[in-house]
Amino acid sequence: MVHITWGIILACGKSEQLNGGADIGFLSLGDSPVLAYALTAYEQCSEIDHIIVVAPREKLDQAANLVRLFGCAKVKCVVPGTMNRIGCIQNGLKHLDKNVSVVSIHDVSRPCVSIQVIEDSVKAAKRYGSGVAAVRVEDTIKEVTKGQTTSKTLDSSKLWSIQTPQSFKRELIEKGLEAAAANKQTLSDESEALQLINKEVHLVPSDPTNVKIRSADDMVVVGALLRVK
Repeated sequence: MVHITWGIILACGKSEQLNGGADIGFLSLGDSPVLAYALTAYEQCSEIDHIIVVAPREKLDQAANLVRLFGCAKVKCVVPGTMNRIGCIQNGLKHLDKNVSVVSIHDVSRPCVSIQVIEDSVKAAKRYGSGVAAVRVEDTIKEVTKGQTTSKTLDSSKLWSIQTPQSFKRELIEKGLEAAAANKQTLSDESEALQLINKEVHLVPSDPTNVKIRSADDMVVVGALLRVK
């Protein structure tokens, strides 16, 4: 079966730790806005046929200008997001062509994503139904139930830290998100939607440098990582 794969880049993320709730995708990082890095990686990935960018309604023109500025020919459209993550993804899904069978979802706040991880994620989705970027947890993890007191150590050999990209066969992620919306359930990530419909989630080994920007300190770290890539 020949799969058609589109990427959905979520550029709606905000952080209260960055300038009182700044739109992360439109902050400057080195010589480019944060959004440009994910756009470029998806543009250059041979597994991605086309791209949809989901951006805040007030930033749609700015996002479209960035697409043109960085020559991202795979971008089919820039669409408005909503107040919640499920709504943002569903709005992106509504704009897929009918023949799209695989979707790769990525947070703009992870600008260090590699083309290889995107490719691995998509290939896993084609084979298993899902391909979720993740890294093994190396540190000892303690479970805290009250205050700063702990009595339980988790088995780190069984723990993975989940990232994006997260790629899925289209029908699976659509059904999972519909179930989450129907139950008014907040998801920590897209792969949780598959668990709601009793589907296994296949993890893809990623890179610890695929850092998520949440704070000003993260901006410094990510900037340093991008300089040495």
